[in-house]
Amino acid sequence: MKSKEAKNAKSAVITSSPFPNNYAQEFLTFDRGHGVYLADVSGKKYLDFGAGIAVNALGYGRKDLARIAARQMRKIVHISNLYTTEPAIRLGTMMTATTPCASKPFSAVHFGNSGTEANEAAIKYARLYAYETRGPGHAKILSFDNAFHGRTLGALAVTPNPAYKTKFEPLMPGVAHAPFNDIETLEKTLSSEFAAVIVEVVQGEGGLSVMTREFADALSTLCEKHDVVLIADEIQTGIGRTGTLYASEMVSLRPDIVTLSKPLGGGLPLSATLIPEKINTLLKPGDHGTTFGGGPVTTAVSARVWEVITNPAFLERVRATADHLDTRLREISAAHRCVAGLRGAGLLRGIELAYPSDTASEAVGTVMSRARSHGLLVLRSGKNVVRIAPPLVITAAEIDAGIAILDSILGGLDEGAVER
Repeated sequence: MKSKEAKNAKSAVITSSPFPNNYAQEFLTFDRGHGVYLADVSGKKYLDFGAGIAVNALGYGRKDLARIAARQMRKIVHISNLYTTEPAIRLGTMMTATTPCASKPFSAVHFGNSGTEANEAAIKYARLYAYETRGPGHAKILSFDNAFHGRTLGALAVTPNPAYKTKFEPLMPGVAHAPFNDIETLEKTLSSEFAAVIVEVVQGEGGLSVMTREFADALSTLCEKHDVVLIADEIQTGIGRTGTLYASEMVSLRPDIVTLSKPLGGGLPLSATLIPEKINTLLKPGDHGTTFGGGPVTTAVSARVWEVITNPAFLERVRATADHLDTRLREISAAHRCVAGLRGAGLLRGIELAYPSDTASEAVGTVMSRARSHGLLVLRSGKNVVRIAPPLVITAAEIDAGIAILDSILGGLDEGAVER
């Protein structure tokens, strides 16, 4: 942009858009990105601690992904689910060869376009399995307090937050909720009346609470006992975010179905619902489908993303980087009374603010806005947690640069904080 506007970062913010009011009406408009940095249309650079809400795992400006997408677009872009293509077969074969638990290999993968689609497919597959193996009357779905599984009506039904769902009721019936990490309540609640349990290992929108190993074992064991399908929603945590391919591995959860999306397509819309043989053998043509899911362009790009992230050396670097981030977060936590604690795992972390419930959300908003003005992008999780989910390729030096900005901002919030 060659004008006076290029000197003014505010020119990158628009307050009138063609988008519906369910989105904030103030938008920061970006033009390009490279590595872990973005540039808005005025030329101002931002260090991205959000990765497009945990999507851009390999950062921005990847020439290898661009080449693959362009090459495939010259060949064929779309053919529908009546046929298939080599990229879809290749990616599906790569994905079904991996397991979060060796005792439950995957048999097939259903491709979709978004996380909520992946979870809708998982719910349908689980209910079909219960119906075919036990008959009617076993269709209930259990989810957990503070979970988030999507905004379409089925996924929304298993998302307990009233703020998301009240205006859209009635939703899908047959859903129950239980406290997260509460084994005693789980044991009292779960029975053969349920078709499925859907759960996040790290609650992405619910304050970044992490599943305990004890809860993971109890949940897996109870689902196996009652033949209830265990769905691991790994939309945000899967594909390297926690330093393992699946976050389920981190706590030894034993899911039947795993749903993936955010980083899967390298920034393009793609989701996956991985299912076991016991479900796949019951499916018939027409039980589920998609028009665009698993298209040749997205799957060609995704195969490269999968190849990069599943490399053991890459995951080892993610774990090392996550350790460095943890060290730096602990330092600023100890230095600021406004920090109540730290949440999350791997490179999905949260800074819990020590503010009263009626002002906590505003405090998080203040951190986000001040960070943005200093060239740092962060997210929120729940009412009182600042979420950090940088590209997995971020370096220790880049983490240090972002932490320095957060350290300065948190210093300005200490005065209004409550005692820890």
